Amino acid sequence: MSISDTYFTISKPSVSLFKDKGSKFYGFAFPIEDENDFKKHLEAVKKEHPKARHHCFAYRIGTDDDNFRSNDDGEPSGSAGKPILNVLLSKNLRNVCVIVVRYFGGTLLGVPGLINAYKMASIESFDEAKLIEKTINETLKVAFNIQYMNDVMRIIKKYDLNIISQDYKEMYILNLEVRLSLLEEVKTEIIELRFVDLE
Repeated sequence: MSISDTYFTISKPSVSLFKDKGSKFYGFAFPIEDENDFKKHLEAVKKEHPKARHHCFAYRIGTDDDNFRSNDDGEPSGSAGKPILNVLLSKNLRNVCVIVVRYFGGTLLGVPGLINAYKMASIESFDEAKLIEKTINETLKVAFNIQYMNDVMRIIKKYDLNIISQDYKEMYILNLEVRLSLLEEVKTEIIELRFVDLE
């Protein structure tokens, strides 16, 4: 079974405008690192658009699938936040938030119309953004005597592993960054060396 260990994010903010029956939906996509980042962006968007009726949003943070949130901000339940979140999920986007600001145009869109409008504003907010592919990584700590450095370096080179840190006490200690999909394979090869301790 192959493990999916890639996701996408964006490097800089992007904005879109979607119109439907007089209503305007401004979509703002931002790269974020944590919830505080998101709160700052939401505050800034609310300041920029104080007369808008709704400031709906969704975000996903980190590689944990449970770290997400969406909000309808007064729109009918499930008609705004969920469609925005679904765009993030379908595009496999993480460390990203989308805020959609709505100006009411006088004509009711109904729930299906709202779902479509929030979805389209979200999709279009990424039209100008460059998506960056990233990998989900784990850290592996290996300890060995210096004379086995070549054997360990051969594995590091083979799998193109990143050395996060190194230390030397009684033994040589390396902290390696390993792609999730390669983790078990790398562990197996290191264990087969026998003279290396693994954490």
